[in-house]
Amino acid sequence: MRSLRMRLVIAAAIWIALGVAAAGVLMSAVFKDFLETQFDDQLHVNLDELERQTQFSADGTIRIERDLNDPRFRAHLSGYYWEIQRNGETLARAASLEGPALAVPPAGANAQTHTYRIEGPTGEMLVSERPRWLSGDDNPFRIIVGIDRSHLDREMQKFNYVLLWSLGAFSVSLIGAAIILLLYAMRPFGELRKELGRVRNGTATHVGGQFPDEVQPLIDDLNHLLASSGEQMIRARTQAGNMAHSLKSSLALLVDEAQKVDARGDRDTADLIFAEARRMQRQIDYQIARARAVASRAKPAQTTSLSAAVAPVIAALGRLHVERRLEIEADVPEGASVACDAEDLDEMLANLVDNACKHAKSRVIVRTEKSVPRKFVEILVEDDGPGLPPEAWDIVFNVGEQWGGSSGGSGLGLSIVRDLAQLYGGAVRLDQSELGGLKVVLELPGHYEVRPTYGDAR
Repeated sequence: MRSLRMRLVIAAAIWIALGVAAAGVLMSAVFKDFLETQFDDQLHVNLDELERQTQFSADGTIRIERDLNDPRFRAHLSGYYWEIQRNGETLARAASLEGPALAVPPAGANAQTHTYRIEGPTGEMLVSERPRWLSGDDNPFRIIVGIDRSHLDREMQKFNYVLLWSLGAFSVSLIGAAIILLLYAMRPFGELRKELGRVRNGTATHVGGQFPDEVQPLIDDLNHLLASSGEQMIRARTQAGNMAHSLKSSLALLVDEAQKVDARGDRDTADLIFAEARRMQRQIDYQIARARAVASRAKPAQTTSLSAAVAPVIAALGRLHVERRLEIEADVPEGASVACDAEDLDEMLANLVDNACKHAKSRVIVRTEKSVPRKFVEILVEDDGPGLPPEAWDIVFNVGEQWGGSSGGSGLGLSIVRDLAQLYGGAVRLDQSELGGLKVVLELPGHYEVRPTYGDAR
């Protein structure tokens, strides 16, 4: 799991669930202890009342003035029972009780109240028993009051049911509050992502906006890094230009010497020097294009209208290849734009369309497609020429490589397009065109702002 937000939500949910569960177990145990104490107290109260209402005679008989106040002692098998025993015989019992005498343990040697758990007519019972001796009598009267434990269990079930739903709702509310809190706390990172996207797309040169005190130092350091990177790119571009100028001067001297050698009749040596000079020139042109592209990434406002860039390129190349009477079509929506420097976009389009024109028989098409779900615009350049076999699709991207060597080019066009596209996070690939020739697919980050409208340029 790579989402920090999801990790925090899950951790908070687990911690809240464990905490609420522990609190629920503790509260249930405390209430159970409280409830048992209440039942014991109720037994003692009933026991005292029964003893007050009973008159004991020396001949072993008893007289009960009235029954207990609680009507449940008069309801049949209600779970509330009392009984008075002596020598294992039942002298009196509650109207609610039936069956054999209550099986209480033997009487103790003192007159204190004793509490037992015994089996009663309706299940396990909680029983309080108090022995009473008359003067000179060794056999005590045993006053017994009991309550069926099912009453306590039912009360516990009711409490646990309410407790479960209450704590469940409470834990859900806590988890919801934690999620809202985390979303609120993570909002600055969402804003930071948007700002970084603007920097990446070239619509901003630094990360702007207001951020919390804990994040702002990071933003300041990031802006310093972006400014430093831009300066380094500019210096690299300047150095590349200076190096290219000095190398071109040296190449010019070599070419001049080669012409002198050729004039002296050493044709083989002159051809070798010319070939090496051309190879060096291709490398210089390629590296200069890369250095300029890298430096252009530091420029702000690099969102360029694709339709505005395609039209002049097609018009210029149409005039360049006018003698071949090529039909060059554009099928580009007005709202399409790409996150790319205008000069770099012109260079990529010019290389691709010029390459298509050199190999086309009669027709070249430039059109766009939106790559879904990625936020990229696909620029397709197709021709009806002979095309390339699939095994050549990777080779022609190498610097200075040409398939067949019949185009008269330098072998740098596709290499420069590939490197420029990669610098903007895009890509370029080759495929077979429905026109019969080659299809070049150039992917660049961008978006459609308005409803597409199409037109042709020839």
